[in-house]
Amino acid sequence: MKKSLIVMLGMLAGSAQAASHLDQVISSKVLNVCATGDYKPYTYVRSDGGWEGIDAEMMTQLADSLGAKVNWVQTSWKGLMNDFLAQQCDIAVGGVSVTLARQQKAWFAQPLDTDGKIPLVRCEDKDKYQTVAQLNRPEVRLIEPAGGTNEAFVHSHLPQGNLTLFHDNVTIFQQLVDKKADVMITDASEAMYQAKRYPQLCAVNPEQPLQYGEKAYMLPRDDVSWKAYVDQWVHLSKATGNYLQVVSHWLAKQ
Repeated sequence: MKKSLIVMLGMLAGSAQAASHLDQVISSKVLNVCATGDYKPYTYVRSDGGWEGIDAEMMTQLADSLGAKVNWVQTSWKGLMNDFLAQQCDIAVGGVSVTLARQQKAWFAQPLDTDGKIPLVRCEDKDKYQTVAQLNRPEVRLIEPAGGTNEAFVHSHLPQGNLTLFHDNVTIFQQLVDKKADVMITDASEAMYQAKRYPQLCAVNPEQPLQYGEKAYMLPRDDVSWKAYVDQWVHLSKATGNYLQVVSHWLAKQ
């Protein structure tokens, strides 16, 4: 009986190891990547169906390191976690913020960058929207994409604001330009990128965010081998300067 138990435990251990996404990607030569494709400069789906951006380029490099090709699984910010779990993607990318709520259902690779929530506003109004107190008022028209950490920030920190959820994270910035909304709370990285594309818009205090945040790649929970590989790959990409080079390339594009 004791010997049988040892054999069974050994078989289970071997099965668990074989089930790692690391082994699956190497075997199938396919890296399944969940992303929204609407968050420049991280991921964006062009009109021809191709993917581009910081994380699009980085995922190609990750797949190359494993002798694989990227298979994109497009999702939305509202459905990111459910789609990630249901589709059994190997990794989720595209400017994903680390949160404890997400950590309850998934793991994260080591952080890529620090980031934080700031207001994106028309430049003529930037002095009006510097603090939470100035933003948390009924007359302030806030606009956010549904389901992400931007909306969560507004609900938790700006409950008195007049919030509109917008359907398109690509054209949402034009709503500010057209004065159909006053403020979009978003990550400093996105705010600074979009401010370059829309001269009428300004990122407010990007060096002093209203809330601390980190960006990282989201991974399936409890897969130690896969996390160890992605962590080491991220570490080497940052240590060699490759990640910074990719980021600099895409931040320079408008």
